[in-house]
Amino acid sequence: MQQVINIALVGNPNSGKSTLFNTLTGLNQKTGNFPGVTVDKKTGKIILNKEYSANLVDLPGTYSLYPRRADEWVAYKVLMHADKDIKPDVVLLITDASNLKRNLLFCSQILDTKTPVVVALTMNDIAAKKGIKIDIGGLETELGVPIVEVNPRKNKGIHQLKKTLLISAQQIVSSNRNFINNKDLASKSIDAIQQEMPELNDYLAIHYLTNYQHLSINETSKQKIEQIVSNTDFNATKVQAEEIMQRYQRIKIIMQKNVFAPDPAEKKLITDKLDNILLHRKWGYFILLFVLFIIFQSIFWLAQFPMDWIEATFTQLSSFLSNSLPQTWWSNLLINGIVAGLGGIVIFVPQIMILFGLITILEDTGYMARISFLTDRLMRKVGLNGKSVMPMISGLACAVPAIMSARNIENKKERLLTILVTPLMSCSARLPVYTILIALAVPEKYYLGFLSLQGLVMMALYMLGTVTALVVSYIMKWFINIKEKSFFILELPIYRSPRWKNVGITMIEKSKIFVVEAGKIIMIISLLLWFLSSYGPEKSMKKIETKYATLLQQNPDKTDSLERIASTEKLQHSYAGILGRSIEPVITPLGFDWKIGIALITSFAAREVFVGTMATLYSVEESDKNSLREKMNAAVKADGTKVYTLATALSLMVFYVFAMQCMSTLAIVKRETKTWKWPIFQLVYMTLLAYGASWVVYNLFS
Repeated sequence: MQQVINIALVGNPNSGKSTLFNTLTGLNQKTGNFPGVTVDKKTGKIILNKEYSANLVDLPGTYSLYPRRADEWVAYKVLMHADKDIKPDVVLLITDASNLKRNLLFCSQILDTKTPVVVALTMNDIAAKKGIKIDIGGLETELGVPIVEVNPRKNKGIHQLKKTLLISAQQIVSSNRNFINNKDLASKSIDAIQQEMPELNDYLAIHYLTNYQHLSINETSKQKIEQIVSNTDFNATKVQAEEIMQRYQRIKIIMQKNVFAPDPAEKKLITDKLDNILLHRKWGYFILLFVLFIIFQSIFWLAQFPMDWIEATFTQLSSFLSNSLPQTWWSNLLINGIVAGLGGIVIFVPQIMILFGLITILEDTGYMARISFLTDRLMRKVGLNGKSVMPMISGLACAVPAIMSARNIENKKERLLTILVTPLMSCSARLPVYTILIALAVPEKYYLGFLSLQGLVMMALYMLGTVTALVVSYIMKWFINIKEKSFFILELPIYRSPRWKNVGITMIEKSKIFVVEAGKIIMIISLLLWFLSSYGPEKSMKKIETKYATLLQQNPDKTDSLERIASTEKLQHSYAGILGRSIEPVITPLGFDWKIGIALITSFAAREVFVGTMATLYSVEESDKNSLREKMNAAVKADGTKVYTLATALSLMVFYVFAMQCMSTLAIVKRETKTWKWPIFQLVYMTLLAYGASWVVYNLFS
């Protein structure tokens, strides 16, 4: 049986940490959340040799041991030995050879915690291009820990790294050397706390004095530390400033001895030249819009084929089951409940995989950071920040993966605002609704010979959703009471070619999370909708069955049409139909009738269900789009007036722009926020917004 060691993977952002994690673990990894915070927790298994394996935990990237964001606190508590769940035997510290001075600050702090450390030196090829030469042996001597040069993109140094990790984990104690003399920073305070907590070394003592209120210690100990801080006049800010100065003084000496770096002005990398173009005050925004347009179009182009294949597969499966199984309640449940529900889940997978694949490519190449930089000024005015742009743009394809991608926003308030407004972006599921209603109500007119009126209306619907999302965010920022200071600290990494293995792993992991986690909730709601649409009061349903059984016997040549009309009448008298009629007084001011009411209820599963519901209600084949349009165009109310006037069609389109009619989105919001509070709030505010906007539009055009 293999013995298992625990390894914590830490490092500065953009130092190659995620790439090394994926190389070491491959597909043998899982993603979750750290307890109490919505921060990605990636864990993986490494086979070190025949006798030993390791659990590798990828901790969030951080620049120093003085945390400010929620994700930095996660890494901090582990490194302070204050996390109950993660007790590392060794720390694997990623250090960027091309930015060694900055990385050595974090490295020196971890060394003084006295945890066994192995340094993995990455970005050596970039350092070489910059003309930087490092004396690895001399650096090992100065730091007192092993250093291994690695290139995870090319699998170089990985075997030596595994061997070094095993040796370091088996050491009984870490180095007794201190990077700086921490005791001199606050000797009285350190002596006092060590009398109460003798297990703390000098550097850990400083951090317990600074952050005792945030660490997992009992109230008695907290009160004692608070008393020590007061009695010894411990000044955390002054101690931190002095510590950083001393560390950089020592780092400067180490760099002079072991690192040769030419004058930065002598060598200008391709990254700098590209940034002059891509971050240009004017052209940078045009290039950004073009890139986003390509991404948006690619999600449609690339996802269309697998989505069509998945849809056709489930259609064939449903058809096969319908022809093979007896006409019973359980076969109806299997076909229209379970299979239909699974199809509604799986059909999202291509979009999720493609979107996250494209986002990973942008991150790997270094352009994602530039997008955030370019858009931060606009986003900050409405309560968001530059990192909110990609989720919102992604929402034009599908809100589900878009909300999942909001995880990289560190500030809690800005992340929550992004999640709450992203569904206002018109997703691809709204397209079938827009298309049929525009064809019904908007004439085929052209202006200047090429500007289509129908196309302009379609564009206006997308613009309406986008502008409203920004306005809603601006209003909500005054009411969401999350007191967390916003920092937009962004490092612009160098441009590199994407690592395709990393792209593939990310695509698989993100789709797996959606299918397994959100899929559970989607299936439950799908089965509920099936029940409401398939069953109704026993008397009414039996009466309909008897009526059409007689008609079928009398008119055997009209079987297909009678069966379609029977299904329409059954739907009308089902529980869903009753709900549709019950909400008719509420939706009448919007210009809607009871049939539209049923469609509003059934399309809660997914907005595109609207077209299928209307097809069933008007007793036409789903594929017969022209007949559906003709029937809907000819539909009249009880008083003989048309149902689908221009006012009604515009009102319905505006309702679908704003309404939260997507159970998978609500499921993902619940998963990401860890509570039903925000998805319920989202459902309520978007429904009220949809109702109010529809009422205004209907009254303006009627």
